[in-house]
Amino acid sequence: MLPKNTYFYRKSALSSQDCDKIINLGLSKFEELKKLGIETQAGTKGENDKRYFEKQNKKLIPKNDLTIEELKNLNSDSDIDVNNDTYIRDSEVCWLNDSWIYDLVMPFVNSANKLAGWKYDYESTESFQFTKYGLNQFYGWHSDGGGCHNEVFRRHIPGITPLDSFGNPLAPYHNDNNLTGLVRKLSVTINLNNPEDYDGGLLKFDYGPHNEGNRFHLCEEIKPKGSIIVFPSYVYHQVTPVTRGTRYSLVLWVCGKPFW
Repeated sequence: MLPKNTYFYRKSALSSQDCDKIINLGLSKFEELKKLGIETQAGTKGENDKRYFEKQNKKLIPKNDLTIEELKNLNSDSDIDVNNDTYIRDSEVCWLNDSWIYDLVMPFVNSANKLAGWKYDYESTESFQFTKYGLNQFYGWHSDGGGCHNEVFRRHIPGITPLDSFGNPLAPYHNDNNLTGLVRKLSVTINLNNPEDYDGGLLKFDYGPHNEGNRFHLCEEIKPKGSIIVFPSYVYHQVTPVTRGTRYSLVLWVCGKPFW
Protein backbone atom coordinates (compact mmCIF):
# COMPACT_ATOMS: atom_id res chain seq x y z
CA MET A 1 0.00 0.00 0.00
CA LEU A 2 1.33 3.42 -0.95
CA PRO A 3 1.49 6.20 1.68
CA LYS A 4 -0.63 9.32 1.35
CA ASN A 5 2.43 11.26 0.22
CA THR A 6 4.64 9.28 -2.16
CA TYR A 7 7.30 11.98 -2.34
CA PHE A 8 8.29 15.33 -0.87
CA TYR A 9 10.41 17.90 -2.68
CA ARG A 10 11.87 21.38 -2.52
CA LYS A 11 12.92 23.35 -5.56
CA SER A 12 16.46 24.77 -5.65
CA ALA A 13 17.18 23.63 -2.09
CA LEU A 14 20.94 23.65 -2.75
CA SER A 15 22.67 26.74 -4.09
CA SER A 16 24.10 26.77 -7.61
CA GLN A 17 27.57 27.18 -6.11
CA ASP A 18 27.18 24.08 -3.93
CA CYS A 19 25.89 22.06 -6.89
CA ASP A 20 28.88 23.11 -9.02
CA LYS A 21 31.21 22.18 -6.17
CA ILE A 22 29.66 18.70 -5.94
CA ILE A 23 29.86 18.20 -9.71
CA ASN A 24 33.56 19.14 -9.73
CA LEU A 25 34.16 16.84 -6.79
CA GLY A 26 32.44 13.95 -8.58
CA LEU A 27 34.23 14.51 -11.88
CA SER A 28 37.58 14.66 -10.08
CA LYS A 29 36.73 11.37 -8.36
CA PHE A 30 35.99 9.79 -11.75
CA GLU A 31 39.42 10.84 -13.03
CA GLU A 32 41.11 9.52 -9.89
CA LEU A 33 39.36 6.13 -10.12
CA LYS A 34 40.08 5.73 -13.82
CA LYS A 35 43.79 6.40 -13.27
CA LEU A 36 43.73 3.54 -10.76
CA GLY A 37 41.93 1.28 -13.24
CA ILE A 38 38.76 1.16 -11.12
CA GLU A 39 35.44 0.66 -12.91
CA THR A 40 33.00 3.60 -12.79
CA GLN A 41 30.15 2.17 -14.86
CA ALA A 42 27.10 1.57 -12.69
CA GLY A 43 26.18 -1.96 -11.66
CA THR A 44 23.07 -3.68 -10.32
CA LYS A 45 22.32 -6.36 -7.75
CA GLY A 46 21.20 -8.79 -10.45
CA GLU A 47 24.06 -7.92 -12.84
CA ASN A 48 21.57 -6.85 -15.51
CA ASP A 49 23.46 -3.65 -16.27
CA LYS A 50 25.35 -2.56 -19.38
CA ARG A 51 28.82 -3.09 -17.91
CA TYR A 52 28.01 -6.75 -17.12
CA PHE A 53 26.56 -7.28 -20.60
CA GLU A 54 29.75 -5.85 -22.12
CA LYS A 55 31.92 -8.06 -19.91
CA GLN A 56 29.96 -11.12 -21.04
CA ASN A 57 30.00 -9.98 -24.71
CA LYS A 58 26.21 -10.10 -24.75
CA LYS A 59 24.12 -8.27 -27.31
CA LEU A 60 23.35 -4.80 -25.94
CA ILE A 61 19.58 -4.32 -25.75
CA PRO A 62 18.45 -1.60 -23.30
CA LYS A 63 15.19 -1.79 -21.36
CA ASN A 64 15.01 2.01 -21.55
CA ASP A 65 11.75 3.25 -20.00
CA LEU A 66 9.54 0.32 -21.02
CA THR A 67 7.01 -0.86 -18.44
CA ILE A 68 6.68 -4.47 -17.32
CA GLU A 69 3.65 -4.85 -19.58
CA GLU A 70 5.52 -3.39 -22.58
CA LEU A 71 8.46 -5.68 -21.93
CA LYS A 72 6.14 -8.69 -21.81
CA ASN A 73 4.67 -7.67 -25.16
CA LEU A 74 8.19 -7.31 -26.55
CA ASN A 75 8.95 -10.79 -25.27
CA SER A 76 5.89 -12.30 -26.97
CA ASP A 77 6.52 -10.51 -30.27
CA SER A 78 10.16 -11.53 -30.68
CA ASP A 79 12.74 -14.09 -29.66
CA ILE A 80 14.11 -11.74 -26.98
CA ASP A 81 14.05 -12.96 -23.38
CA VAL A 82 13.49 -9.61 -21.65
CA ASN A 83 14.70 -10.93 -18.29
CA ASN A 84 18.06 -12.11 -19.59
CA ASP A 85 18.65 -10.29 -22.88
CA THR A 86 17.98 -6.67 -21.89
CA TYR A 87 19.86 -4.46 -19.44
CA ILE A 88 18.26 -2.08 -16.97
CA ARG A 89 21.04 0.39 -16.17
CA ASP A 90 23.59 2.51 -18.00
CA SER A 91 25.35 5.38 -16.25
CA GLU A 92 28.60 6.32 -14.54
CA VAL A 93 28.84 6.50 -10.73
CA CYS A 94 31.25 7.19 -7.89
CA TRP A 95 30.84 7.60 -4.14
CA LEU A 96 31.26 10.70 -1.98
CA ASN A 97 31.46 10.93 1.82
CA ASP A 98 32.20 14.59 2.42
CA SER A 99 30.64 15.71 5.70
CA TRP A 100 29.67 19.16 4.39
CA ILE A 101 27.35 17.53 1.83
CA TYR A 102 25.58 15.58 4.59
CA ASP A 103 25.26 18.84 6.53
CA LEU A 104 23.50 20.38 3.52
CA VAL A 105 21.18 17.49 2.73
CA MET A 106 20.17 15.78 5.98
CA PRO A 107 18.20 18.69 7.51
CA PHE A 108 15.92 18.61 4.48
CA VAL A 109 15.58 14.81 4.70
CA ASN A 110 14.63 15.04 8.36
CA SER A 111 12.09 17.76 7.60
CA ALA A 112 10.60 15.82 4.65
CA ASN A 113 10.25 12.67 6.77
CA LYS A 114 8.19 14.62 9.30
CA LEU A 115 6.16 16.87 7.00
CA ALA A 116 5.25 14.07 4.58
CA GLY A 117 3.85 12.10 7.50
CA TRP A 118 6.15 9.10 7.10
CA LYS A 119 7.95 9.58 10.44
CA TYR A 120 10.27 6.66 9.74
CA ASP A 121 12.92 5.72 12.28
CA TYR A 122 16.40 5.61 10.79
CA GLU A 123 19.93 5.24 12.08
CA SER A 124 22.44 5.66 9.28
CA THR A 125 23.00 6.58 5.65
CA GLU A 126 24.95 5.12 2.79
CA SER A 127 27.57 7.13 0.91
CA PHE A 128 26.35 9.67 -1.62
CA GLN A 129 26.19 8.31 -5.15
CA PHE A 130 27.29 10.87 -7.74
CA THR A 131 25.82 9.88 -11.10
CA LYS A 132 26.52 11.02 -14.64
CA TYR A 133 23.92 10.26 -17.31
CA GLY A 134 25.17 10.89 -20.86
CA LEU A 135 23.35 10.54 -24.16
CA ASN A 136 20.90 7.58 -24.18
CA GLN A 137 21.87 6.55 -20.65
CA PHE A 138 19.13 5.66 -18.18
CA TYR A 139 18.07 3.56 -15.21
CA GLY A 140 14.99 1.42 -15.88
CA TRP A 141 12.14 0.54 -13.52
CA HIS A 142 13.22 -0.59 -10.05
CA SER A 143 12.79 0.01 -6.34
CA ASP A 144 15.70 0.75 -4.03
CA GLY A 145 14.50 -1.73 -1.41
CA GLY A 146 11.42 -3.38 0.03
CA GLY A 147 12.14 -2.53 3.66
CA CYS A 148 11.60 -6.06 5.01
CA HIS A 149 13.92 -8.25 7.11
CA ASN A 150 14.86 -10.30 4.04
CA GLU A 151 16.68 -7.27 2.63
CA VAL A 152 18.83 -6.24 5.58
CA PHE A 153 22.45 -5.40 4.89
CA ARG A 154 24.88 -8.08 5.99
CA ARG A 155 28.54 -7.72 6.89
CA HIS A 156 30.93 -8.65 4.11
CA ILE A 157 33.56 -11.18 5.22
CA PRO A 158 36.50 -11.31 2.77
CA GLY A 159 37.04 -14.77 1.34
CA ILE A 160 33.69 -16.04 2.60
CA THR A 161 30.77 -13.91 1.38
CA PRO A 162 30.13 -13.79 -2.40
CA LEU A 163 31.44 -11.18 -4.84
CA ASP A 164 30.00 -9.95 -8.10
CA SER A 165 31.75 -10.27 -11.47
CA PHE A 166 33.80 -7.14 -10.75
CA GLY A 167 35.06 -8.24 -7.32
CA ASN A 168 32.64 -6.17 -5.22
CA PRO A 169 30.53 -7.57 -2.34
CA LEU A 170 27.31 -9.00 -3.74
CA ALA A 171 24.19 -7.38 -2.24
CA PRO A 172 23.03 -7.52 0.50
CA TYR A 173 26.63 -7.87 1.75
CA HIS A 174 28.29 -4.54 2.51
CA ASN A 175 31.68 -3.17 3.59
CA ASP A 176 30.10 -0.55 5.87
CA ASN A 177 29.51 -2.19 9.26
CA ASN A 178 27.27 0.74 10.29
CA LEU A 179 24.66 -0.61 7.87
CA THR A 180 24.58 -4.18 9.18
CA GLY A 181 21.00 -5.19 10.06
CA LEU A 182 19.49 -2.12 8.38
CA VAL A 183 17.43 -1.57 5.21
CA ARG A 184 16.92 1.36 2.88
CA LYS A 185 13.91 3.40 4.03
CA LEU A 186 14.16 6.74 2.25
CA SER A 187 15.68 7.58 -1.12
CA VAL A 188 16.96 11.07 -1.91
CA THR A 189 17.74 12.54 -5.34
CA ILE A 190 19.25 15.95 -6.06
CA ASN A 191 19.47 17.47 -9.54
CA LEU A 192 22.86 19.15 -9.82
CA ASN A 193 22.86 20.94 -13.18
CA ASN A 194 20.61 23.29 -15.09
CA PRO A 195 17.60 21.82 -16.91
CA GLU A 196 18.79 23.59 -20.08
CA ASP A 197 21.84 21.32 -20.09
CA TYR A 198 19.93 18.18 -21.07
CA ASP A 199 16.66 16.66 -22.26
CA GLY A 200 15.13 13.51 -20.80
CA GLY A 201 16.81 12.12 -17.69
CA LEU A 202 13.70 12.65 -15.56
CA LEU A 203 12.75 10.83 -12.40
CA LYS A 204 9.48 8.97 -12.99
CA PHE A 205 7.26 7.01 -10.58
CA ASP A 206 5.09 3.98 -11.32
CA TYR A 207 2.31 3.58 -8.74
CA GLY A 208 1.13 0.29 -10.26
CA PRO A 209 -1.51 -0.84 -12.78
CA HIS A 210 -4.25 -0.65 -10.11
CA ASN A 211 -3.85 3.18 -10.19
CA GLU A 212 -5.41 3.48 -13.63
CA GLY A 213 -5.33 7.07 -14.86
CA ASN A 214 -2.87 8.08 -12.12
CA ARG A 215 -0.30 5.34 -12.52
CA PHE A 216 2.71 7.38 -13.65
CA HIS A 217 4.17 10.64 -12.46
CA LEU A 218 7.01 12.43 -14.25
CA CYS A 219 8.81 14.62 -11.71
CA GLU A 220 9.31 17.76 -13.79
CA GLU A 221 8.88 19.87 -10.66
CA ILE A 222 12.42 18.98 -9.53
CA LYS A 223 14.19 19.96 -12.77
CA PRO A 224 15.54 23.28 -11.39
CA LYS A 225 19.18 23.05 -10.36
CA GLY A 226 19.66 22.06 -6.71
CA SER A 227 16.15 20.63 -6.27
CA ILE A 228 15.79 17.74 -3.80
CA ILE A 229 13.18 14.97 -3.72
CA VAL A 230 12.69 12.38 -0.96
CA PHE A 231 10.52 9.28 -1.28
CA PRO A 232 10.10 5.87 0.40
CA SER A 233 12.69 3.48 -1.05
CA TYR A 234 10.09 0.86 -1.94
CA VAL A 235 8.33 3.16 -4.46
CA TYR A 236 8.87 1.93 -8.04
CA HIS A 237 10.77 4.49 -10.14
CA GLN A 238 13.17 5.06 -13.01
CA VAL A 239 15.36 7.68 -14.68
CA THR A 240 14.23 8.13 -18.28
CA PRO A 241 16.84 8.05 -21.08
CA VAL A 242 18.79 11.25 -21.66
CA THR A 243 18.13 12.42 -25.23
CA ARG A 244 20.45 15.45 -25.26
CA GLY A 245 23.35 16.63 -23.12
CA THR A 246 24.43 15.33 -19.71
CA ARG A 247 22.56 15.10 -16.43
CA TYR A 248 24.37 15.05 -13.07
CA SER A 249 22.63 13.90 -9.90
CA LEU A 250 23.38 13.03 -6.31
CA VAL A 251 21.58 10.15 -4.61
CA LEU A 252 21.44 9.13 -0.96
CA TRP A 253 19.76 6.26 0.88
CA VAL A 254 18.69 6.67 4.50
CA CYS A 255 18.63 3.39 6.43
CA GLY A 256 17.01 1.94 9.54
CA LYS A 257 15.63 -1.23 11.07
CA PRO A 258 13.24 -3.23 8.81
CA PHE A 259 9.55 -2.27 8.76
CA TRP A 260 8.67 -5.93 9.33
